Amino acid sequence: MKIVLIEPLGVENEVIQQLSKNWIEAGHIFVAYDTRAENDEELINRAKDADIIIEGNQPLSRKVLQRLKKCQYLSVGFSGIDHIDTIAAKQLGITVSNSAGYADDSVAELALGMILNLLRNISLVDQACKAGKTKDGLVGNELYGKTVGIVGMGACGCRMAEILKAFHCEILFYAPRVSERARHLGREVSLQELFQNADIVTLHCPLNEETKQLVNAELLNEMKPTALLINTARGPIVDTLALAEALNEYKIAGAGVDVYETEPPIAENHPLLNARNCITTPHVAFATKESMLKRAKIAFANVDAYLSGKPQNVKIN
Repeated sequence: MKIVLIEPLGVENEVIQQLSKNWIEAGHIFVAYDTRAENDEELINRAKDADIIIEGNQPLSRKVLQRLKKCQYLSVGFSGIDHIDTIAAKQLGITVSNSAGYADDSVAELALGMILNLLRNISLVDQACKAGKTKDGLVGNELYGKTVGIVGMGACGCRMAEILKAFHCEILFYAPRVSERARHLGREVSLQELFQNADIVTLHCPLNEETKQLVNAELLNEMKPTALLINTARGPIVDTLALAEALNEYKIAGAGVDVYETEPPIAENHPLLNARNCITTPHVAFATKESMLKRAKIAFANVDAYLSGKPQNVKIN
């Protein structure tokens, strides 16, 4: 079989060589690209004769998938697969696996960092100190004992809850499916109750038809004026304009946002870049040296499992 890694996965070439060594020894053809394709035609040329494709978050539209005539399996080096036309993949008989779990720690840690930054005004007091000012007007709050609402209680949401337990936080959560792990970490409530009672709301749900624009003006109006919203999940889960308005009109105290309607760089006039007390990062929650190595191992292990006839982490079949 021909196996093609169509874009880099953020690890050293030596790691890729080691992970693919057994395939080459078994007689498979392996090709790896160290840059992202600049357009669909380049992407199609890279993968048009591949039986198996490995990728990160390179968008794969119906137009592209229809021209990958030999592709039977796609291993996505990402937790979310909303950048793949999953309907087309299913219709074309392409099995799709994701790399669930690789970024649970990294995403939860960035969300925690945003929470602590907002509560303690770290960015603002840094600016004040460098400008020769004092803490006046910037005395913050502790995370200890706060009520945190987690939207989405999969592996990443559960990891977030575990970390917050160290701060003796009360955990409320809303999720369509609830595991035993989740039940031991917090209390399941309705979405409205979560937004009404949480001091901090942090999003850890996938993007799908049910969650698109889930956090709208109505829900934001339910939040306490002292509450914070953290989004390290997917941008379209939140109504951006409604969030910017809630911040600028002091309906909520602050926000931390890592994801947007499109991948960064985002436009200079994006409403959240100019919103009051909003920390913005360019989709980095998943990206640590440790998580990049984890995802490469999972994405390649997915191919190993498929070749052995026992696919794992299957999202589309």
